[in-house]
Amino acid sequence: MKSKNSSNWLDSGPCGKRPLEIYLFIDPLCPECWALEPILKKLSIEYGRFFTIRHILSGRLATLNLGKQKIENIAQVWERTASRTGMSCDGSLWFENPIATPYAVSIAIKAAELQGKRLGLRYLRKLQELLFLEKQDISEEEVLIECSASVGLDVEEFYRDLHSSSAAKAFQCDLKITSEMEVEQIPTLVFFNENIEDEGVKITGYYPYDMYVHIIQEMIGEEFSPQDPPELEEFIRHFKFVGSKEVAEVYNMSINEAELAMKKLLLKQKVEQFPVKHGTFWRYIEEPAE
Repeated sequence: MKSKNSSNWLDSGPCGKRPLEIYLFIDPLCPECWALEPILKKLSIEYGRFFTIRHILSGRLATLNLGKQKIENIAQVWERTASRTGMSCDGSLWFENPIATPYAVSIAIKAAELQGKRLGLRYLRKLQELLFLEKQDISEEEVLIECSASVGLDVEEFYRDLHSSSAAKAFQCDLKITSEMEVEQIPTLVFFNENIEDEGVKITGYYPYDMYVHIIQEMIGEEFSPQDPPELEEFIRHFKFVGSKEVAEVYNMSINEAELAMKKLLLKQKVEQFPVKHGTFWRYIEEPAE
């Protein structure tokens, strides 16, 4: 584990155009999209020099019609996904605090993106944490605005954009791309190379990490060695809040090994521990400014 500079391990490679572009079709309420987070982190660290990712909101869950049977089904899917993938999501949300207006969540994410793609992604991640781990109704405007402040958005600008046509138009653009690419399930990843004549390679659903690496290497036409991840403390410092599953995936550890490594940082008072329904998350403790 060599790197000391996050730009060396997360944004590695030449600054010019990268050979692949990945369209990632997601929905913020989809547990399998949440479960992809460890894989996406590992992919970006090891092979991020070869691709850019474009997040597209599919709107698949934006018009949820919640009857009792539907709620029970969604809750069961959440619990099964958590057990199968190791990324916790608590299905009891749908009985205790169900999402009132799913459409509002997608609009809010597009409003956040208007302040920059990185802030938009940070906002999406924070909403997912509030939803899957803290069982908050992330469609409530108060929650959406508090979340914007917590990730460093300009709150007044975010509020204006939330009620503007710009965010709604941006979401409609995502829905149009979803329709044009005939994406009918989420998550879906579509891999494109530099040759615009070539069709993309579409992968629907949640697969083991090696599947995605195989596609990247096939499309580039040769095998490349993965880049080493950073020191664990640097990884936590960069991402701020991660699950044991994310640590295990990135560092090729079992969950037990990941939790042991994190507990060493806990003893050094570098992280705080957050037990959740399925597993554990860890928050980096920021050092006070001098």
